[in-house]
Amino acid sequence: MNNFLADLTMNNLSNAFDNFFAPVLYDDNSRYMRTDIEETDEGYELSVDMPGFEKEDIKLSMENGYLTVSAERKEKETSRKYLRKERAISFTRSFYLPDVNENAIKATYKSGVLEITLPKEEQKKKTISID
Repeated sequence: MNNFLADLTMNNLSNAFDNFFAPVLYDDNSRYMRTDIEETDEGYELSVDMPGFEKEDIKLSMENGYLTVSAERKEKETSRKYLRKERAISFTRSFYLPDVNENAIKATYKSGVLEITLPKEEQKKKTISID
């Protein structure tokens, strides 16, 4: 019986630590907005799942190296009484993507997936002389 209690206590302690760090490590919005980010030689390609949103509901902005994707849809007035309501009405997510040419970003939205192309800024090499 003592081994059973020891195992139970260790499992609870382990779970407590896992849950303690979860808010720091995981963005709660990520469960609603699954995103794939691919880096290529030319830039970055993002595929963001946004089912149920219209193109007009989505906003993109780029500032100080952070791409922010946000969406908000108007909730329809209804007299229904929900037992559970899990579909997101609005969310925002930001991604740090350095060295992006902000003037050349392109985005398309089709079948609930937002595709964003972010070309890299041309890097200028500087030769440094050694004294």
